[in-house]
This record gives sequence, structure tokens and C-alpha cells, in this order.
Amino acid sequence: MTTILRPAIGVVLLLTLFLGLAVPLAFTGIAGVVFPAQASGRLIERDGKVIGSALLGQNFTLDRYFHPRPSATTEADPDKAGSTRAAPYNAAASAASQLGPSSEALLDAVKDRVAAFGGGSVPADAATASGSGLDPHISPENAAGQVARVARARGLPAARVAALVTEHMQAREFGLLGEPRVNVLRLNLALDAIR
Repeated sequence: MTTILRPAIGVVLLLTLFLGLAVPLAFTGIAGVVFPAQASGRLIERDGKVIGSALLGQNFTLDRYFHPRPSATTEADPDKAGSTRAAPYNAAASAASQLGPSSEALLDAVKDRVAAFGGGSVPADAATASGSGLDPHISPENAAGQVARVARARGLPAARVAALVTEHMQAREFGLLGEPRVNVLRLNLALDAIR
């Protein structure tokens, strides 16, 4: 029996060390050299202080800021054992809501988000949460739908705010991967730089 178990345990330990330790460390090292900004989280600083990451969404709720895509992340509810409560943009709990298309809770949430956006035709990313719940980007259509609110709250001409959105639009990667998008944190920082 030990003649069979000894090599099996040895292979498991060897593969665990190689695939669980050596390979991840090697890829982390390579990423740090080849893609240093991405590997460090694309941290954004203001006045020498880290205020966010261009890779993770943040919960902007004031009218003077562009709002990100809804987040469905949660955290443990300290008041109710075994329950969770909403914790938007909680990076420690990155996940979708797991609510299906026939879920009343999902339908109610989408209706509330559409109403908050002004009703009518609403970009999908304004009414639905992303799979990770941490999406840092919104679609150009979503940003355009928020221009009037942001301009009014800041006392700026809507054309100036719309021009800022256009300046911060990112095209598809290599001209074909992904969708055009706007990074919400960078756009909001540019707004703060104006006023």
C-alpha cells in the first residue's frame, strides 16, 4: 500500500509547490516587469494620497458626479446572523447578485434604476449590475444620459461637461476588442479639477 501512496503523495506535493507557489510567483514577477501599472492596480493618486484604482469602480452618489454602473456586491449583516446586506463596490466580495431573469427582486431593482435614470430608453449598464460588481467604466450612452444632471449640480454648461465626457472616452482595445467606455473615477477627477 505504501508503495502506491508514497509516489502519489510525492506527486501531489510536487505539483502543489510548482502550480500553487512557483508558477503564481513567476507570473506575478513577469507581470510586474511587463505590465507594471496594471500589476500594481493602476492606483490613482491626488496630492500624494491614493484615492482609488482605475480598475475598480467606486460608489459615487452625489449629483455633482457621474455615477458608476450599479453594483450588486454584499457583505455579512452584523445585525442578522447568516444574512447579507448591500455593500456597493465591496472589492472583498466581488460577485454578481445571482438573481435570475424571473427574480422579482432583480426586476424591482432594474425598474428603480430605470426610474432614477429618468425613465424611457436607458442604457443597459445604467440599469443592470456587472458580473463582478466592480466595473470601473460606463458606456458613452450612460455618461451622456448623466451630463445634464452633473452640469446642473456643478453650475457648468452642459456642453462643457459633454466635451469632458468625449475627452475621457476610451476606444475599443486594438480597434476591435471590447466596447467604447468611460472610466468614471478619471472623469470625476477631471470634473473636480474644473471646479
